[in-house]
Amino acid sequence: MLAVLRNPAYAKLFAAQVVALLGTGLLTVALGLLAFEIAGGDAGVVMGVAMTIKMVAYVVISPIATALTARLPRKPVLIGADLIRAGVAVSLPFVGEAWQIYVLIFLLQSASATFTPAFQAVIPSVLPDERDYTRALSLSRLAYDLESLVSPMLAAALLTVLTFHNLFVGTVAGFLASALLVVATRFPRIETPPPAPFFDRLTRGVRAFWAQPELRGLMGLNLVVASTTAMVIVNTVVLVQGELGRPQTDAALLLAAYGGGSMLVALGMPRLLDTLPDRRVMIAGGVVLPAILLAAAGAIAWLDGAARWAALLALWAMLGAATSAILTPSARLLRRNSTERDRPAVFAAQFSLSHACFLVTYPLAGVIGAAIGMAGAALVLVGVGAVGAAAAVRFGRARANTARRPPRGA
Repeated sequence: MLAVLRNPAYAKLFAAQVVALLGTGLLTVALGLLAFEIAGGDAGVVMGVAMTIKMVAYVVISPIATALTARLPRKPVLIGADLIRAGVAVSLPFVGEAWQIYVLIFLLQSASATFTPAFQAVIPSVLPDERDYTRALSLSRLAYDLESLVSPMLAAALLTVLTFHNLFVGTVAGFLASALLVVATRFPRIETPPPAPFFDRLTRGVRAFWAQPELRGLMGLNLVVASTTAMVIVNTVVLVQGELGRPQTDAALLLAAYGGGSMLVALGMPRLLDTLPDRRVMIAGGVVLPAILLAAAGAIAWLDGAARWAALLALWAMLGAATSAILTPSARLLRRNSTERDRPAVFAAQFSLSHACFLVTYPLAGVIGAAIGMAGAALVLVGVGAVGAAAAVRFGRARANTARRPPRGA
């Protein structure tokens, strides 16, 4: 897998992704502490609003930014987005009101909504060989999972010798390092798309999703991932400390089990995709995920003590593994159903549409969990995930039928 890092352009871009992720992880910790300093007991409200703003920025800004920058070279777009993120991070330690946090978070996440799809869309051009690209996707998935484990530990270590305001310095350094690495990268020549009306550029990615059965199926899988991820991200701490009465460290352990399952599948994904079609692997993950979450609901409701805890550790690891089976190869579908000209729009559409699913499932998981408990929340999310899995299977069959249909006049 690491052989793909012999490509100097990809090695620099991967390093840029890693340092930016670490900076973002430090920002998450520092932002929570800043919210508590400003709002005290209402810090949870401030963070909830900030995270909602983040999702709204991802859903709304990504296609707009892609449309506005469609004819610009991708390298300066990436550098500019990193510099904006660094500038916002510099400003955050000086805020004194919650509304200032909201404005700055919107600006920062708007820059991220510009950077991430553009970054993802350029990797297929840097790595035209599908085997290399698949290995790059696995490395990217590992980077995301490792960041979720390493950033909190790094922040905790830094906080033993520094104030939390200094964590923002790490965030700024991460974004500036990312910009410098992009500057140092030699980009392949990518043909500029022809001029088109703004509305055409704005809707190009969504229209591509609607036109391709594989991408419509991916939308169903996005809903599956959002339903199970919402249960993990929103309710793990509540489940461990509220329902199970276990210490905070066990919440971290349960999340680590989820990340470990994801990393294990990401490591094996290149070899698996050498023998199986990516669509089959992804649909299998989409069908299995709601079933695993259903088993988790049963474990929460019917098991007790050590048996329940052991079952949840295993089930959270399985949730991570099945989620990775969907997310790791998903960019191969985007690459296959796009050209170099429209690829940024297609990746931006995936970024926007997938986060629109999270914008629904995150508050749903929290509200239902508070109203009827963790088992009930899991069951509701199972239903949401089952709808997405059914859509993915249906459109997967449509893709297969299209592939088997003989050409006209044959």
